[in-house]
Amino acid sequence: MPKKTSYMRFEKANMVNLEESLPRELIRTNRSGAYSYTTIVDCNTRKYHGLLTVPMPNMDGENHVLLSMLDVSVVQHDAEFNLGLHQYDNGIFSPKGHKYIRSFDCDKVPTTYYQVGSALLKKEVVFEHYSDRLLIRYTLEETHSPQTLLRLRPYLAFRSVRAFTHANGAANTDYTPIAGGIKMRLYDGYPYLCMQISKRNTYVHQPDWYRNTIYIRELERGYDAREDLLVPGYFEVNIRQGESIVFAASTQPYPSRSLLALAAEEIDERKPRDSFFHCLVNAAHQFHNRKPNDERYLIAGYPWYKTRARDTFIALPGLTLAIGETDYFQLVMHTAQRALRQFINGKPTDPNIEEIEHPDVPLWCIWAIQQYTKQEGWDDMREQGYDKLIKDLMRYITANKHPNLRLMTNGLVWTDGKQQPATWMNSILYGKPVNPRTGYVVEINALWYNALCFAVEILKESAPQQAKQINAIAAKCKESFCKTFCNAYGYLYDYVEEGTEQDLSVRPNMIFAVALDHSPLNREWQKKVLDICTRELLTPKGLRTLSPKSEGYRGKCIGTRDERDYAFHQGTAWPWLGGFYMEACLKFYKMSRLSFVQRQMAGYENDMFNQCISTISEFFDGNPPYQGRGAMSFAINVAEVLRTLQILEDSNEHPQTGKEETAR
Repeated sequence: MPKKTSYMRFEKANMVNLEESLPRELIRTNRSGAYSYTTIVDCNTRKYHGLLTVPMPNMDGENHVLLSMLDVSVVQHDAEFNLGLHQYDNGIFSPKGHKYIRSFDCDKVPTTYYQVGSALLKKEVVFEHYSDRLLIRYTLEETHSPQTLLRLRPYLAFRSVRAFTHANGAANTDYTPIAGGIKMRLYDGYPYLCMQISKRNTYVHQPDWYRNTIYIRELERGYDAREDLLVPGYFEVNIRQGESIVFAASTQPYPSRSLLALAAEEIDERKPRDSFFHCLVNAAHQFHNRKPNDERYLIAGYPWYKTRARDTFIALPGLTLAIGETDYFQLVMHTAQRALRQFINGKPTDPNIEEIEHPDVPLWCIWAIQQYTKQEGWDDMREQGYDKLIKDLMRYITANKHPNLRLMTNGLVWTDGKQQPATWMNSILYGKPVNPRTGYVVEINALWYNALCFAVEILKESAPQQAKQINAIAAKCKESFCKTFCNAYGYLYDYVEEGTEQDLSVRPNMIFAVALDHSPLNREWQKKVLDICTRELLTPKGLRTLSPKSEGYRGKCIGTRDERDYAFHQGTAWPWLGGFYMEACLKFYKMSRLSFVQRQMAGYENDMFNQCISTISEFFDGNPPYQGRGAMSFAINVAEVLRTLQILEDSNEHPQTGKEETAR
């Protein structure tokens, strides 16, 4: 029987109402780049959806959907009840398998209960770790019928997540029998898709194209939304009351008789998502990415992002240190710092890490090491060799070797963002940055000052001459920062380009000048920054990218692709920015803002049950009801919520002093 209590549970009323269930998505990854992604009612609404989606580095570097969907029918007394759900033109759904759903929960693995007459069928889905193998376990919990048959129809795509497949004569519809099932490969260059069942079964080969499936989310975004999928035939297998069978979809065959044991082992290994915190921990693990050479990376977000250098360093402390996984911090940093060293030494860089040439990347790397040092201690930091990396990075920057980060005589760093985005605000429209942040950029210089001060602490004993040089730059930087960014209106300019009229937009990037451990601002200006961020930028989902009072504000990121590209950083709210805002509040006000920060964090718990359940979206509308948008699971947002929760816990453990005084 279904559990009576479950944290991540949706009852029948939630599931059969498609207005509620279709917007809720679910993603599971194997930590090697493959994923399974669909809605909680198994109706694909995006071209990115698919039960088995795998990376194809040898083809085009994109993820490719092999198995799009799997329809399962319960057959009793010669009557077939199809539990599938697909959308077609004019809002037509067929079949309407969602009406048989009794409940859904996702505490350990996604589990759906179907009630078909007297039959109660449980479906559990799990992705094998580090293998491109999806396992679906069906258990017939109850039935009054003497015989029950399951009929399984796979829908094949074999195409990039950025494209569609359509009925064609080039698809190879032949199959090869393997133990417990078949394998197929529609086009050359792809791996075989192995479909196996743990119990003796019958496969009936009837290849046919199912045409004109509609993906409603693509339609809403202004893209093509129509696809044809190949159904090669169907499997039939008998199932008794109390019996379980396993369907496996994989790029490699597996001993079919061992599938039951494999599924049971994988399900038992999963940690329960029985609380807000455990949901976030599970989401953090989804971003892990181990390559065949055993290098470790962090995916920036699902479903369309890969590994990006800036996102890696921003997310790393929250996704690892905040949940007690120091070893994974070290593994990812080992991979990332090697790529960074390749870049600063002018060598070809790791192709798996994008955007390592961006000017703020080395500064975010230093910030990540700073967080590691606060938690693990100075000796451990040096044992890992991170002090040597910081020493080399500072020498590289101060020698003006970076192609787009120039140290000026006033101690600030300058960057060019006119032609290509140079910061995290990287939206492009008609080939040009929507936000051409160029010259002296506020968060880059806040990160620079913080890096200078941290480097002095590290190098004052091992390299005193370099520490003295860096300390002198820090003094200049602090003075110039205030002169450059503090304006007469009581906030900081977002960027300053000498010789041009200043942009008066109120943006959230000034918060880093308060949140970072070493601030170039005095307490009066720190308070001013906090106050304007609170008044004009703070939402329940983080800080807005632009104040509603500033020209060009867009409260909702909707419309055509061009309209969305423009609105991307023109008022949208980002949880990761909210994380730094919360840290700044606790740093400045200490215990007096503790309950406020706790309430803000509690506001994210509702996101565990909306959009992509058990994780946090890329960004949210800046206006109520703060709808989630963009990538359905975003690493730096999950990371900063986790890191803020850790800061809260540290503050509670040290109520007299607060985090700032106990950091080391």
